[in-house]
Amino acid sequence: MSKRKSSNSGQTPDKRSRLSQPEPSEEDETGYFSSGEGLSTSQSVRLVQLLIFAVKYFTSPYTVYCMYVCFQVTGEVGIIESISLKNFMCHSMLGPFAFGPNVNFVVGNNGSGKSAVLTALIVALGGKALTTNRGSSLKGFVKEGESSADVSITLRNRGRDAYKPEVFGQSITVDLRISSEGIRTYKLRSKTGHLVSSKKEELISILDHFNIQVDNPVSILTQEMSKHFLHSKGEGDKYKFFMKATQLDQMKEDYSYIMKTKTMTQNTVEKHRETLQELKRKYHEKEERYKSLASLDEMQKKLDELKNQMAWALVAEVEQEVKPMRERITAEERSTVKYDQKVEEWEVTEYYLDSLIKIGKKKKKHFTSGPKLLGLLDLKCATKMSLFLILILFFDPSHFVYLAIFLFFSFCSLEKQDLLRALESKRRDLAAMESSRDNRLCRFGEHMPALLRAIDEADQRGLFRKKPVGPLGFCIRLRDPELGLAVECCLKALMLAFCCDNHADERELQRIMSRHFQQGRRPQIIVSKFTNTVYDVRGRAVDHDDYPTVLKALEIENPVVANCLIDMRGIETILLIKNAKDARRVMQSEARPRNCREAFTREGDQVYYNRYYSSEQNRALYLSGDVEEEIRFENMKCIFEMSGFFSVHGKKKSIDHSQRPTHPYSRISVCREEFEAARNQMLTHKREYEEAEQLSRQQREAFNSIAEEAEPIKEQLSNSDEELARSKHHKKHYEEKRKAHVDMIETLKKNLYEKDQLLQVASIAKAAEICPERLDVRRTAKSLDSEISRLRHKLNTQQDQQGQRDTIVRQFHEAKENFNNIARQVKGLEAFIRQLTEIMNTRHYVYSELRMYLSVRCKYYFDSMLSQRGYIGKMTFDHKNETLSISVQPGEGGKASLSDMRSLSGGERSFSTVCFVLSLWAIAEAPFRALDEFDVYMDMVNRRISMDMMLKIAASQRYRQFIFLTPQSMSSLPDNRLIHILRLSDPDRSQSAIPFGQRNPE
Repeated sequence: MSKRKSSNSGQTPDKRSRLSQPEPSEEDETGYFSSGEGLSTSQSVRLVQLLIFAVKYFTSPYTVYCMYVCFQVTGEVGIIESISLKNFMCHSMLGPFAFGPNVNFVVGNNGSGKSAVLTALIVALGGKALTTNRGSSLKGFVKEGESSADVSITLRNRGRDAYKPEVFGQSITVDLRISSEGIRTYKLRSKTGHLVSSKKEELISILDHFNIQVDNPVSILTQEMSKHFLHSKGEGDKYKFFMKATQLDQMKEDYSYIMKTKTMTQNTVEKHRETLQELKRKYHEKEERYKSLASLDEMQKKLDELKNQMAWALVAEVEQEVKPMRERITAEERSTVKYDQKVEEWEVTEYYLDSLIKIGKKKKKHFTSGPKLLGLLDLKCATKMSLFLILILFFDPSHFVYLAIFLFFSFCSLEKQDLLRALESKRRDLAAMESSRDNRLCRFGEHMPALLRAIDEADQRGLFRKKPVGPLGFCIRLRDPELGLAVECCLKALMLAFCCDNHADERELQRIMSRHFQQGRRPQIIVSKFTNTVYDVRGRAVDHDDYPTVLKALEIENPVVANCLIDMRGIETILLIKNAKDARRVMQSEARPRNCREAFTREGDQVYYNRYYSSEQNRALYLSGDVEEEIRFENMKCIFEMSGFFSVHGKKKSIDHSQRPTHPYSRISVCREEFEAARNQMLTHKREYEEAEQLSRQQREAFNSIAEEAEPIKEQLSNSDEELARSKHHKKHYEEKRKAHVDMIETLKKNLYEKDQLLQVASIAKAAEICPERLDVRRTAKSLDSEISRLRHKLNTQQDQQGQRDTIVRQFHEAKENFNNIARQVKGLEAFIRQLTEIMNTRHYVYSELRMYLSVRCKYYFDSMLSQRGYIGKMTFDHKNETLSISVQPGEGGKASLSDMRSLSGGERSFSTVCFVLSLWAIAEAPFRALDEFDVYMDMVNRRISMDMMLKIAASQRYRQFIFLTPQSMSSLPDNRLIHILRLSDPDRSQSAIPFGQRNPE
């Protein structure tokens, strides 16, 4: 049930009645059917009054909204859009004609086809012939003289509650054909006329979806049913009418059917219990016979074992034939060892002699290097002598003093310049760190901010197709600040790199960099197509529970940066492991992480599977989070460089001071000191020359001694060569003998292999078919054969006495299966009965509550409807005896003066009946209502009041369709597009189609 329907059906009727207590005027009647477009002044005032009243008495905004929707919304699903009849009852052709979405009056005299339309509606929507009260079978609806009758009904199928809108569209056409034999066939078509289905099950699904109940008198109240109800004097009939209208009788019948089924199931369980005892007896009987087969099974098992042993006993006898061949091969293989030993002995001798020859050649080479060593010693002596002669040649001490002072001064000047350059570099680094407090970009170099400004200006001028991205280190952020040094050591030069989309942008960026990096290295430029999404690296990335990859350790907003680092460095395959010990354990173990190429530690060390490289960088330059610490570090370096500079500067000053002219006597004193120092240096070089000369003499003597020892070594080397040749000859001899022996063994093995193949095919294969697993059999095949014959004869004799084993086994399993199946069925049915009992107890309780709730609502709405006319009524439900008594007091009076409806006049009874029907409308849901000649026994006053009440109900339920069949002209109805009047003319017996007129067709 939708919210729209429940909210309207749940409105309080007495509050509506208070709003409409005065006699409704013609203007009010018209106002109920205003569509909200072009409202007159009185209609607008009426609508505003209704909304104010709703806000005052209904606190729920949704209720106010639903009341306002009553003036706006019409039905979307389940209402009848059109109907046409052909050869139906006594009409050759009736229709097609359209129904309106809200109120429809089918007006015409008797015989014009009003009841035929309603009957066709019931039959076409699956109702039985008896429901129409127009015939006992469907063939009675076929016009006399025709072979079939056709009915076509179009149902609306719009909105969110539509039935399969993608198949049927906004309407569903139900085409019914009834043959003269009473056979009913359906065709369900879409809005475009396409045939969707011909099954009645599909029609039932549509009716259930739309909640259409053709057999419910509240939905469709035929003329016969109305007359029967009006003339009914029994309270039981009224109760049955109430039960059928609310579908409580259907629920009751369903529950009764379920309880009957439960009783039948209990009877079935009792029968199964009796059958179960008999099956149990048969099962035990077959089980005893089955157990008696155990001795036969033992004998059969023993027979099978003997057959298996027999098969492998035959194999063993054949194998005895090839045993001597195997023994000879084994003996020959053992004798092969002596040939191997001889060959190994001569190989050792050959290796020993070869080593002696190599040692002799090294000694020989050492002898030949003696003269070269003497030459080097002579050169060293000559060098020392040259220095000594130079010192004697330039013996003037003043020359050496000035030369030393000049060289030392030059060294100090160069060192001062180096320190000045280093100090200036540190000052620039310090300034960059100071500026990075506010601008992190300054960490990437003093030229980087100007370079990025130039890139922005070039991009604004349209010089780039796509603006370059960089530096890459500026575009990334660390999730863990401790990993800054590790990430920098991993990316290295990529921290300063830029990325371009194409080579044209690369050339433009190179021109810009040339203006800002005139000296030193320029940042790297990587050309790669820009994309808006990061690569999907799940298939090749490292996934470790404890350690992140470089890709996961970074926050990268730009997909271009992430893709560039993936392409250039493979950051998805590199792990970051803070502890060096853990890094070695993870990377250099057997169970290395999948897809991992390398790892970096917190100190920047690089770890491979079998290598470990320490980092030369000791701190993060670009990704450091503590700027103040970096500034303090740079300050300390500047202070250190300045202290070195001042030290050198002081030395230079002291030299400058020493070069100033002094007193002549002090100058002479200085020169004497310098002279003494030079003479001491000359004496030192002289001693070194003498030592070198002495070492040269010693080396000459050693060379002569070695030359004397060389002769016996040469002779020994010659003897070793001859012995080596003899050893090679003996080795070759034994190798040939071993080869001949091995060839003989191979021939024997080949013959044995052929015998084995024959054994495998002839004996082992057959034995494996009988017994796949080889058995160790100690008995002969002859003894096994005799025992098999004896046991087989005994087994056949016992089988003849007890019967066929297969039959006994089959009967036992059948009896067991039957017993178990019936036992499971009994158990399942007992559980089903218990569960069904619990469910039905709950259902009966809910049924009683629902019946009481609907009874209370029906009485409430009935009293409210009667109050519209000033009547007082009472409804008394006796659910135990299934009776419903209705008492009504027309006009003034009290509850005590209430009288039965049978004492009322025809008009009063008809009005009371209408109130009863309207109260049932309020508690029953259906997309449309149809009444056939509801006012046949009413006078004009009651007819007008009843009509006014129905129109008010229809006005408050725009989403529901109302069809009223009446012989009255209905000329007093207001002219409104929501009121659709179909006027049927009296039939002309001479024409095949009945003419009709419509007012306000849609």
